[in-house]
Amino acid sequence: MSFPTRSLCVGITTLLMLASFRVSVAQQEKLTQKQLDFFEKKIRPVLVDKCYSCHSKDSKSVKGGLILDSRDAIRAGGESGHAVVPGEIENSLLIEAIRYDSFEMPPKEQLPESVISDFEKWVRMGAPDPREGPTLVKREIDFEEGKKHWSFQPLKISDAPSVKNQSWPRSDIDRYVLAKLESSSLKPVPDADRRTLARRLYFDLIGLPPTPEQLQTFLDDESPSAVEDLVDQLLDSPQFGERWGRHWLDVVRYAESNGRERNFVYPNAWRYRDYVIAAFNSNKPFDTFIREQIAGDLAEDPTNEQLIATGFLAIGPKLLNEGNKNAFKMDLVDEQIDVTTRAFMGLTVSCARCHDHKFDPIPTAEYYSMAGIFRSTDTLYGTQRQQGNRQSSPLVELKTDQDKLKNLRQQKQKRLDDIDGQIAANKKRISDQQKQSKSLSSRKNKDKSKQVDKKAVANLRQAINKSRNRIKQLTQQRKQVEQQQPSELAMGVRDGKVSDSPVYIRGEVSSPKGTAPRGLLTILDPELQQPVLTTEQSGRRELAEWIVDTENPMTSRVIVNRIWRHIFGVGLVRTVDNFGTTGEMPSHPVLLDHLADEFMNDGWSVKSMIKKLVMSRTYQLSSNHHAENYEADPDNRMYWRHSPKRIDAEALRDAILVASGKLNVSPPSGSPVSALKGEYGRQVKVGQLIKDHRHRSVYLPIIRNDVPEALKLFDFAEPSILVGDRPVTTVPTQALFFLNSEFVTEQSDALVANLLIEQDGPTDDIGRVSVAYQSVLSRKPTLDEIERATNFIERMQDELVQQRDDISEEVATEHAWSGFVQALFGTAEFRYVD
Repeated sequence: MSFPTRSLCVGITTLLMLASFRVSVAQQEKLTQKQLDFFEKKIRPVLVDKCYSCHSKDSKSVKGGLILDSRDAIRAGGESGHAVVPGEIENSLLIEAIRYDSFEMPPKEQLPESVISDFEKWVRMGAPDPREGPTLVKREIDFEEGKKHWSFQPLKISDAPSVKNQSWPRSDIDRYVLAKLESSSLKPVPDADRRTLARRLYFDLIGLPPTPEQLQTFLDDESPSAVEDLVDQLLDSPQFGERWGRHWLDVVRYAESNGRERNFVYPNAWRYRDYVIAAFNSNKPFDTFIREQIAGDLAEDPTNEQLIATGFLAIGPKLLNEGNKNAFKMDLVDEQIDVTTRAFMGLTVSCARCHDHKFDPIPTAEYYSMAGIFRSTDTLYGTQRQQGNRQSSPLVELKTDQDKLKNLRQQKQKRLDDIDGQIAANKKRISDQQKQSKSLSSRKNKDKSKQVDKKAVANLRQAINKSRNRIKQLTQQRKQVEQQQPSELAMGVRDGKVSDSPVYIRGEVSSPKGTAPRGLLTILDPELQQPVLTTEQSGRRELAEWIVDTENPMTSRVIVNRIWRHIFGVGLVRTVDNFGTTGEMPSHPVLLDHLADEFMNDGWSVKSMIKKLVMSRTYQLSSNHHAENYEADPDNRMYWRHSPKRIDAEALRDAILVASGKLNVSPPSGSPVSALKGEYGRQVKVGQLIKDHRHRSVYLPIIRNDVPEALKLFDFAEPSILVGDRPVTTVPTQALFFLNSEFVTEQSDALVANLLIEQDGPTDDIGRVSVAYQSVLSRKPTLDEIERATNFIERMQDELVQQRDDISEEVATEHAWSGFVQALFGTAEFRYVD
C-alpha cells in the first residue's frame, strides 16, 4: 500500500502534528485488553494480508518508502507523510488511501466498507498498536519455553501461610491476604458496619438494594450467624440467578439481534438467557454448565435444557450479507473459537487465524485443528433468507409434550384462518372495485365531468393492483406457515458434515494449504503433544471434556477469577479475559491456585465459592481511607480495604424501581423481540419495546446497535463482543439522565405518591423525609439532612405557587417532593456501594 509523493505543508501545522504523534506514541506504551483485541482481530490481519507484501521490512522492494509492520514505522509513514496520526482521521494518509479518496490502495481491489470502518475506528481510538519490536514476535514457537508462563503451569497447592496477627483471619482467604499485607508492613482497615455490609451483600449477590423492612430485620438479628443466614437467604433467592446470570451474559456476548450491517432479530434468543439464569439459581456445577453450552446436543438423550444451552455458540453477530458461503462459515467458526477459548480459559486462540500467535504458544495449524471442530458443526440461528440476508438458517426444534403440541397446533390453525380471512377480504375488495370501475367507465357524462371519472377509474386500478399484490404476499405467508412444524424453537447447534479444516494462508479462504487434523492445543497438554481427535462426531464433546479436565489449569483459574472480580471489583488477575502472556500477572498467585483447587473439589459450585469469598473478613472490611496504606498501595491490589464500587447499569435501574415500589420481580414470559420478524431498526426502536417494562433489567430486550438508554449510559457491556470486565466511566450524560429522564421522573413521582398517600405511612414531613432516605439510600437521614430537605421542599413549593397561577397548592407539594426524591437518586451515595 504505497502513497505517491506529494508536497506537505511546512509550519506550525506540521509541528503540532509531530508533537501530537510523539505524545500519542508515549500513551500507547500500555494498551487495554480491549484495544489489544481490536488490533489483533481487526487491524493486524488486514495489514498482513493486504499490505505487507509491499510494505514490510521483509518486502523485496518497499514501495513509497512506507513500512507498515511496526508501530513506529506506520506512524512515521513514507515519502508522502504520516500513514497514521493517532486520533486524527483526516491527517492519516492510510485512511485516505483505503477510502480511495485521492489515490487507491490496495490497488487491485478496495477493502470492504466494514474493514474501512474498522480502520477509522482504530485511528479514532488512538491507533493502539503493540508492535514495539522483534522481541514481541515469535517466529518459531518454543513450547517448552512457552510452558513456563504462570497460567500454563499446573496449579500449585500449598498450605495457607502463617501470619503474625493470628486473631484477624476468619478463613484461609484472609491468611493469604494478610500475609501479603504484613510482608509490606500494611494493616487492614476496620470492619464495615452492619448496615453497610448488608447493602453490599444485597447488591453483590442479587443486584437489588434491601428494602427498609429487610434491612431492619437484619439489623435486629443479633445472633452470631446473622450474616451467614443473610448470605444463605440471598444465595437461595431467585434474584440471585438474575444477577449472576447477567454477569455470564456479558461474557458470552448475549443479544437478541445480529448487529453488523444488516441487523436481523433473534426472536428465540431469550431461551438461552433464561437457561443461564436457571443454571445459576440451581447452582449447576460449572463443569456441567460448560459441557452443556459446547456440546449439550451431543448428550445421549439431550433434554430441551441441553439443546437450548448450545445457544452459546449461536447468538453472536454474523455478516449475514456475505455472499461467499465458505468465508461466512470461517468467520462464524472464528467467532465461536474466540468466545469458547476466552470465556472458559482466558486464551486468545483466534489471534492465530492468520499467522502463528504473536505472543502465546499457539500455532496457526492448531487454530485450524480447532476450526475443524466447529466447521463440522451446523449453527442454527433462525434468520430467513431475504434481501440483506444471504445466509439463512433454521432453528433447533425442542421436544414438546402433548398439551403444548396441541396448543401450538391450535395457534398454527388460528394463524392460517387469519390469513385466509385476509385473502377473502382482499378478493371481495377486488370484486367490489372491479364493479365500481366498470360502472364508472360505462357512464356517459358531460364533458366537464369526464376528466373526474377518468381519475377515479385510474385510482381504482391502482387499488386493485394493491389488493392483488397483498393476496400474493398472504399466499406466500400461508405456504410458510403450512410448512412450519408445530414445535417450540431455540437457537443452538448440531453436528453437520464432519471433516477437518483446510489451513488458510493469512486467513484467506481463497488460499488453502493442506488440512489440519481436528485437535486441541499442545501448550495445555501435560506431555506437550497435540491431542488429535479421532471421533466420528464433530469433536465438540471432546473439546468440552478437555476444557473441564482437572489437569487443565486454565479453566478453574479463569472462572474463580471472574467470581472474585464481581465480588471485590477487580480480579486477582485484572485482565479477566486474557491469561496469556499479554495479560497481567495475578496479584496473589498462590491464593488464586488455592481457590481454583477448592472450586473443583467443591464440585465446581459457584454458590459455594461466592459464600467463601463474602464470608471472609477481607470482604467485610470497611472502605475507610488509610493514608499510609494508600501511599504504598493506591490501587488497593493487596486488599487492605474494601474498594467502593459503582453499581452497574441494571442494578441502578432496578434500585430505582425498588425505591418507587414499581419493580415487578416475577420473570416475564419470553421477550418483546419475539413479536418482531426480519430486519430490525427500520421502523421499530427499542423504546417502543420497553414501554411500561417494569421487570428486572436483565429481561430488557438487548438489540445490537440499539441498547436501552438506561443501560447504555452507565457502561452496559457491548453485546457484540466478549466483556468480562465492564468499564466504569463518569460522563455528563449520566447526570443529565437523573435530571431529565422520563423514567427517573416517573419513579420519583411514584415514590412521592407512596409518601403522601400511603395510609400506614408517616403523616409528617420529617417522617416522610426519613422514609425517602431509607427507600433510596438504605439509611436514615441525619438531623442536618432532615432540616435541609424540609427547607428545600417548603421553598420549592412556595416558589411554584407564586410563579405559576395554573398550579394548585396540592400539585405544587407533589412537584416539590418529587424534585427532592429525584435529587436523592442523583447522589453519588445512591450510585455507589461501600
